Amino acid sequence: MTSTPESIIPCLSNRLLAQLLPVLDIDPAYAQAHLLLGQGNALPSNLHVNELACGAVAAAALAAAQWRRAQRTVVDPRQVSVAFRNDQLQTIDGQKSTGFAPLSGFFTTSDGWVRLHANYPHHRQRLLAALGLSENTDRQQLARLLEQGKAADIAESVTAANGIAAQVRTAAQWRDTEQAKAARAVPMLAINNVAKSNAVPSSAQQRVRVLDMTRVIAGPVATRTLGYLGCDVLRVDNPAMPELPFQHIDTGADKRSALLDLRAPEALHRLHELLATADVLVTGYRPDALAAFGLDSTTLAERYPSLIHASLSAWTDSGPWGQRRGFDSIVQAATGIGMLESKDGSTPGALPAQALDHATGYLLAAGILRALKWRREQGGTWRVAAHLLTTAHWLLDQGAAPERGQALADVSPWQTSTPTASGIVIQSRPAFALDNHANFSRVGALWGSDDATWQTA
Repeated sequence: MTSTPESIIPCLSNRLLAQLLPVLDIDPAYAQAHLLLGQGNALPSNLHVNELACGAVAAAALAAAQWRRAQRTVVDPRQVSVAFRNDQLQTIDGQKSTGFAPLSGFFTTSDGWVRLHANYPHHRQRLLAALGLSENTDRQQLARLLEQGKAADIAESVTAANGIAAQVRTAAQWRDTEQAKAARAVPMLAINNVAKSNAVPSSAQQRVRVLDMTRVIAGPVATRTLGYLGCDVLRVDNPAMPELPFQHIDTGADKRSALLDLRAPEALHRLHELLATADVLVTGYRPDALAAFGLDSTTLAERYPSLIHASLSAWTDSGPWGQRRGFDSIVQAATGIGMLESKDGSTPGALPAQALDHATGYLLAAGILRALKWRREQGGTWRVAAHLLTTAHWLLDQGAAPERGQALADVSPWQTSTPTASGIVIQSRPAFALDNHANFSRVGALWGSDDATWQTA
């Protein structure tokens, strides 16, 4: 079923899309002729979250339409809202995700608030070690300890131990930080040709090969979008760091999942064999971690000059936080979004979805699709980059939304139910439709259940 918007608005009225069209070299007349952008807001927020979400999805949809030579693409805000909230709405055999882990979330401190992220076991362990707590510490015990400390000190201690934490700031406080100032010069979406290489003509017999080395939401959303468009997407993970099952199914549609421990020479060799015939590599790891395996951008350009390398980060690679880990919820808290979403003016809140993650994922997908088109036409060694922080800055820069919007009372028309190896999965349809294509082909595959090989044509 293709979602049809109740009413259509001029696509250039979306400020994010209007800003991105020149970056993607898409003629506004083409956008007007080929995009049906719906009106409505089902992502209630004090900020322009709906405009961010629909603009990012529309950018990916238009880039896909040109790359696939499609006649029409449809972006319905209702479908976008369900896709962005799929982690909250998805069920497997009738069960929803439990959401954030007990040691994740907002905690009061002696001088404010701190936000922690401990969903993954290794991040939980680092958090507890940084604070000198035992493995059996519960949320109440953690809260009592944090009430005695200062938010900045707690955040820095956890970060120094490679954990995930942020002091909750107001938007004004964030603007004064060195990280905010440094990131202002970083584009929201960068698509750069860094070296010459031969054009790579497309072939009807050869699917575009995408090696996915990302985790959590933003990167997997980008690669899921490429899989939806027909690319052969192979996600590669470390077997020692399992993905959360609900999260893997949430973002794992239309891709395959393999395990390689790159510390083993034979596994690293296999990865580079895959790269030798790949078209796109998408990474979400810190640059220093990738360099140890010959996966930094400079080495990749030398060894695989026709490979498109797309990367994302939480904080950009500029400024004092360039090497820090981060998640959507942490970026919201640090930049002032959490306080802008407060219901009482003192207790921090959150956006109605992990909107920074999802929007950044669609931006990255748009950039990759454009790089594929340009590589086909003119060659080149392309680099694509997007960041949660620059997405957050765009949202902050738009100011307060005139209306909050209203969540859908019934999301079922924008979901699909599929029997899978993981159980009966009810999840969102794709965020945009391309001609008559509006469903994923494969959902619910098990994490690590595929071989580390490319599919044959």
